[in-house]
Amino acid sequence: MASSHSSSPVPQSNSSDAFLKKEMDATKRFRPVQSLPDVCPKEPTGDPNNLCDSPSLVVDQHRWTIYHSKVNLPAALNDPRLAKRESDFFTKTWGVDFVDTEVTPSFYLPQITKEHFALYQQEITPREKVHERCKNICTPKDTFDRTLLHTHDKSRTDLEQVPKIFMKPDFALEDSLTFNAVLPWSHFSTAGGKGNRDAASSKLLQEKLSHYLDIVEVNIAHQISLRSEAFFHAMTSQHELQDYLRKTSQAVKLLREKISKIDKVMCEGSLRVLRLSLTRNNCIKAYNKLKLMATVHQTQPTVQLLLSTSEFVGALDLIATTQEVLQQELQGIHSFRHLGSQLCELEKLIDKMMIAEFSTYARNDLNRPLEDDCQILEEERLVSLIFGLLKQRKLNFYEIYGDEMIITAKNIIKQCVVNTVSQIEEIDTEVVVKLADQMRMMNFPQWFDLLKNIFSKFTIFLKRIKATLNTIRSVVFLVLDKNQKTRDLEDTLQKNSTKDSTVDTEVAYLTHEGMFISDAFSEGDLPPVAADTTSQRNTSPNSEPCSSDSVSEPECTTDSSSSKEQTSSSVTPGGVEMMISDDMKLTDLELVRLANNIQELIYNASDICHDRSVKFLMARAKDGFLEKLNSNEFVALSRLMEGFILDTEQICGRKSMSLRGALQSQANRFVNRFHEERKTKLSLLLDNERWKQAEVPAEFQDLVDSVSDGRISLPEKKPAATEERKPAEFLIVEGKKYATVGTVLLLIRIILEYCQCVDNIPSIATDMLTRLSDLLKYFNSRSCQLVLGAGALQVVGLKTITTKNLALSSRCLQLIVHYIPIIRAHFEARLQPKQFSMLRHFDHITKDYHDHIAEISAKLVAIMDSLFDKLLSKYEVKAPVPSACFRNICKQMAKMHEAIYDLLPEEQTQMLFLRINASYKLHLKRQLAHLNVVNDGGPLNGLVTSDVAFYTGNLQALKGLNNLDLNMAEIWEQKR
Repeated sequence: MASSHSSSPVPQSNSSDAFLKKEMDATKRFRPVQSLPDVCPKEPTGDPNNLCDSPSLVVDQHRWTIYHSKVNLPAALNDPRLAKRESDFFTKTWGVDFVDTEVTPSFYLPQITKEHFALYQQEITPREKVHERCKNICTPKDTFDRTLLHTHDKSRTDLEQVPKIFMKPDFALEDSLTFNAVLPWSHFSTAGGKGNRDAASSKLLQEKLSHYLDIVEVNIAHQISLRSEAFFHAMTSQHELQDYLRKTSQAVKLLREKISKIDKVMCEGSLRVLRLSLTRNNCIKAYNKLKLMATVHQTQPTVQLLLSTSEFVGALDLIATTQEVLQQELQGIHSFRHLGSQLCELEKLIDKMMIAEFSTYARNDLNRPLEDDCQILEEERLVSLIFGLLKQRKLNFYEIYGDEMIITAKNIIKQCVVNTVSQIEEIDTEVVVKLADQMRMMNFPQWFDLLKNIFSKFTIFLKRIKATLNTIRSVVFLVLDKNQKTRDLEDTLQKNSTKDSTVDTEVAYLTHEGMFISDAFSEGDLPPVAADTTSQRNTSPNSEPCSSDSVSEPECTTDSSSSKEQTSSSVTPGGVEMMISDDMKLTDLELVRLANNIQELIYNASDICHDRSVKFLMARAKDGFLEKLNSNEFVALSRLMEGFILDTEQICGRKSMSLRGALQSQANRFVNRFHEERKTKLSLLLDNERWKQAEVPAEFQDLVDSVSDGRISLPEKKPAATEERKPAEFLIVEGKKYATVGTVLLLIRIILEYCQCVDNIPSIATDMLTRLSDLLKYFNSRSCQLVLGAGALQVVGLKTITTKNLALSSRCLQLIVHYIPIIRAHFEARLQPKQFSMLRHFDHITKDYHDHIAEISAKLVAIMDSLFDKLLSKYEVKAPVPSACFRNICKQMAKMHEAIYDLLPEEQTQMLFLRINASYKLHLKRQLAHLNVVNDGGPLNGLVTSDVAFYTGNLQALKGLNNLDLNMAEIWEQKR
């Protein structure tokens, strides 16, 4: 076939010409060729050794890239790790997590949107319109299609004549079976007599094959004729495409020549500079790395040097820094492969050394001479030790200090006893070996001085412990405060980072005509420095490489560049400045618990001192020594112990109950003995009391006068010159005279001793109140037995209990009743509010005393009543007047008045005689009724009136009874 339009056997319609012309015009409207990335192979130009490792389209066009790789899809999808096949395609081939895995978008593939197809749509829209218009212009092809269909059916029928073996895709005559099927040997047999027939068969076979060939050629020609229009169009476009490719090849050749010249002139030198800069920076890094290795190599000698000066914190910081450098910057260095384990062992050794050093410090601090000096021993050393122990999380170091406190407290008491015993000549230490036995040989003043010395030593001991433990607590609180500040700073930085996020650009891309070259200024141009220079590096990522003068500056130190620890300065209460590192990985809960344990250790120190003091007291009290103390000695001991207890509470801030309990136990024993002694004394006094008025010595009057304004206090003994005052007949109490017996005077002194003892020992107030109540009750009941019950007749040997005895007893009871409210107020001021219920004992006692006084008054009235009954029962109304009966009654009344007037107050005397007079009138009225004497003005009435007038005159003539209203008219029966 011809390759030009003129030789084409297939005629072309005008529409076809028009369409072809349109396509040709469209090729002429193509836009100029844009610069594309180099995709055509070309030999590299220039010396490859002078080029950088960065990508280059000129040099690297034949270099292998990831685009040359080929993957066998079945091999990539087959996962040999799966034990069985799953039904799901994705989970079967890519694992069970494939569906849920979020695929990260590629950084190299752009996001395709509809805007990317806008230009294509603008170009294809006119073409589509032309195509649609041409379809409308073309004539209908129904006739042509029917002809074509008929021709197609005919050609199919012709092709069916061709055997199917020729249509097979694997048809090859080299195959013996195929060859035998196409050319059977039976047609070429030369057997006798059959030559002509075989020749005819061969000719027939040749004609059949020629016929098959003609059918195929006719069908091929038919197919070519059907596609002649497209064929000739392709042949025409071929020439234009070849011209276009030739021009493109020339343009590419020219572009490559230009690029090669640019590469030689502009790129090779710059790339060489970059390579040299990278080489220089690598050398600097290698130099700094070697210097860092040399510094790390000196770690162990430096640690040994620090340990020799007890710089445990510095040694631990150095070990931690070295460990960090080994893990981060020197990882994989073969020569340092054992250094990490060696540093770990060294760190364990430092832990043991710090614990031993702290034990030594605690021993030296607590065993110093106990002078009045509470300065902390080597505060800097202590603070350094505590920081080291906290850094290593050795949080039980306070237990060591607690054990040393117990040992030291024992030694303090032992040393005080030894020193005191050595100064007492009466104690032979060779005969009495044990310290406890030596101590028991001391008298009270010696033992009291020893106890005072022990308490003073313990006070200084506790002050030292408190100062030391407060310093330790301050270190713990400094670390806690540092942790809080660090968290606050991190929160602030995090908030600032969210507001002002800056991008640290380490690589700059130089783009030109679709090409990019990686910038080498990332870490090579700027020397690595501390992390805080990152922002400065971000502001100038394209700065020039550093000069040779600064080669020795970067990474020249170990601690500052390799370690990320930050330290802050803090000052302890003693003025010691310490650097707190950020690597103390202690939680706030642990630090607070440690601070509480240290505070509890201060409380334990107080408990230890109290426990040792209690054991010292119990050792001395084994032979009943403390129970034998008199009141003054026990009060002195109690005050000393109370003072020590208050001092320890003020120092340590918490009450310790052991010594207070021991004091309370001894106080209870003292109270029991104190009460038994005085009760026994009172009992002896009562048993020997003859119930006669006693003179009042001046000292007892002074004792009563000391109880003023409700305040009870024993007066001090006055000089001997003042004791020459004469005793008084009565005891003056607030202007009132009290006639008393000697027992009551001593009882008042005993009561004041009880009250004074409560002032001296406040802890025994309740016990003293109970014992004093018992004492007052005992006096009331015993005096009642002796006087009213006439027990004094047998005990003392009195002949009779006189009215004077009764009146004196009543007045003594009134004196005690006078002091009961004062005693009650005294105890109330010294009791706790919850103990006020115990004051009801005084109310009961007051009632008992008043009842007793009333019984005595009733007894006096009863005595006169029996006398009246005896005398008036024999009374007869007859002369002479006054009768003997009335004279005898007046005589007895005068004796009664004489017996009680000086003992009882005037008011009580009047009340008593009014009651006696009432009894007298009752008996007289009864006798007059018996004698049938009435108030009728007769002779008998006159005699009775004369006797009554005699009685009235005598009674009112008695001292203090002149104004007494006798109302004698009541003796007569009232007329009805």
